[in-house]
Amino acid sequence: MNPASPAQSRREFATQLAGGFGSVALASLLQEPGRAATAPAGTSPLAHHRPRAKQVIQLFMLGGASQCDTFDYKPALQQRGGEKVNFTVTGGTQASAGPLLKSPWAWQQHGQCGRWVTNALPHLAGCVDDLAFLMAMNAPTSEHSAGQTMQTSGFVVPGFPTVGAWVSYALGRLTENLPVFVALPDPVGLPWTGKAAWTNGFLPAVHQGTMLNPAAENPVPDLFPPKKSSLASAGSERDGLALLAKLNRAQLQPGDSRLEARIASYELAARMQLAVPEVLDLQGETAATKALYGFGDAKTEPLGRNCLIARRLVERGVRFVQLWCGSGLAGASGNWDNHGDITPGSDFERMCVRSDKPIAGLIKDLKARGLLNDTIVLWTTEFGRTPYSQGSKGRDHNGNTFVSWMAGGGFKGGTTYGESDEFSFKAARDTTMCYDQHATLLHLLGYDHEQLFFRHDGADRRLTDVHGRVIWDLLA
Repeated sequence: MNPASPAQSRREFATQLAGGFGSVALASLLQEPGRAATAPAGTSPLAHHRPRAKQVIQLFMLGGASQCDTFDYKPALQQRGGEKVNFTVTGGTQASAGPLLKSPWAWQQHGQCGRWVTNALPHLAGCVDDLAFLMAMNAPTSEHSAGQTMQTSGFVVPGFPTVGAWVSYALGRLTENLPVFVALPDPVGLPWTGKAAWTNGFLPAVHQGTMLNPAAENPVPDLFPPKKSSLASAGSERDGLALLAKLNRAQLQPGDSRLEARIASYELAARMQLAVPEVLDLQGETAATKALYGFGDAKTEPLGRNCLIARRLVERGVRFVQLWCGSGLAGASGNWDNHGDITPGSDFERMCVRSDKPIAGLIKDLKARGLLNDTIVLWTTEFGRTPYSQGSKGRDHNGNTFVSWMAGGGFKGGTTYGESDEFSFKAARDTTMCYDQHATLLHLLGYDHEQLFFRHDGADRRLTDVHGRVIWDLLA
């Protein structure tokens, strides 16, 4: 893994853009993305072993997708629906809950692997032989923001780098014209923690995710001058950048990653002015490809567009794409937080419909193009739901067990690891947490998670903290 050094092209580009700007930009090269713990500061990343994958698409189902109504089939739950059961909770105490709520969705086995999936996800059911399932995921929280932060960064408290930032730090860039790490929010709105969901934390600021929102009038904020600005021109932009270069030279201090990242961002922004419109221009995509992602249906096209753009981003060298399904702006609606109702016609069904075909289309399209061989697709959520009812038809938060799955990039399709208890209330066997998932992901990208760290406040910080193990059973 030897990303080409962009030093010369940066200097030439910046000098032409705003005379003398290249000398300032040179300082940012010392923080070029891609410095693993085993590599000397300022050098290209050094993989710990031969990678199986080079890119990642993270699909986040915001709100806590119900494992009881998607992938975790429990005959006892289906047979004993309506009964009252006391569940053991933290500390070994007994808690009385609502009656067991059997899934209102029909279950069926699919693929050669025989994975059980409900008819709420008919398109993903057809992909199970390409998916590797973690059936006993566990989170130490059942609160949305903490759970989301946990699954994206490995910590329940904010301020730590997200997985995409760590991948950017470790692997560096594959293309000079697009960011290393791109976040695609749900067209409905941002996640619970807003733009902090793709933060760089304490890693150099250049590793922060860049938000790309195809549904917005300006998909990348401030990339282009406002249409109403009559004074904006190529000449005024050049003069403005020249002045900016002068101010930056006056303020630049060694080790100031924020200013270095800002300098680098101006250079990248100029290149993105050409690259982003091309990524978003779907006219060259065939009608068959668009249909695969659910175009032509108002229920599936919005997320389908983001899934198609995710494929186009990895095609063009973006290392990490974080794609969100669900918004945190409207409380328990417009996401997977289905407290009130998980029956047909509910918000749960709407979330299934709007995501099922687009995500299955992404898997199929990546596979058909050969991109799935070295691209990891990761489907996850912040926690699961209870097997007992909240109200009469809904389910409450449940961090004791939930389901995630991965595909491509070295994962063995049709495999399963872990098992929950008879009602899908708690992880019962081969329990995994985000640390294990992240350790496995880094392994497939060529890195030992225990050796990839960043010195911060006197400690060698890792994505997996002091936890994590590679889940060898899921690897091809």
